[in-house]
Amino acid sequence: MIIVSNTTPLCYLTLIGHVEILPKLFGNIHIAQKVLEELRHPAAPPPVRNWAANPPEWLKIHSDPMEPDNSLAALDPGERTALRLFEQLRANVVLLDEAAARALAVQRGLRISGTLGIIFDAAQAGLLDLNSALGLLRHTNFRASPALWRSLYMR
Repeated sequence: MIIVSNTTPLCYLTLIGHVEILPKLFGNIHIAQKVLEELRHPAAPPPVRNWAANPPEWLKIHSDPMEPDNSLAALDPGERTALRLFEQLRANVVLLDEAAARALAVQRGLRISGTLGIIFDAAQAGLLDLNSALGLLRHTNFRASPALWRSLYMR
């Protein structure tokens, strides 16, 4: 299975100390160079910058796709390159959280998952405690609707 990620799932999973669930769930994770740059950006949280300074072997970094796609112009550079890399690699799943990027991915028929879905899947696989991980995530600036938070805590 080929999995491509945008910046946010990697960022938030790093912040809550659970980024290592990714290779356990999916094997290798593929990212574009632009995503790595965003993870290393001076404005990124220090734990994220530190993690991205020495990426693990399971994080496969690719050159940014060169073919422009004007239909993705409204997205930020990391989202654009993640979606283009998904198409270039003919990936199975793209990991992203931003509503606009998710909407475009769904329009294109791409299979998506986000930080909350990853946490839920990891809990189902016995890799972490769901309520504990959600509690950690709530202490970051991660945003989700109150109804979504409630639905996850009820599972």
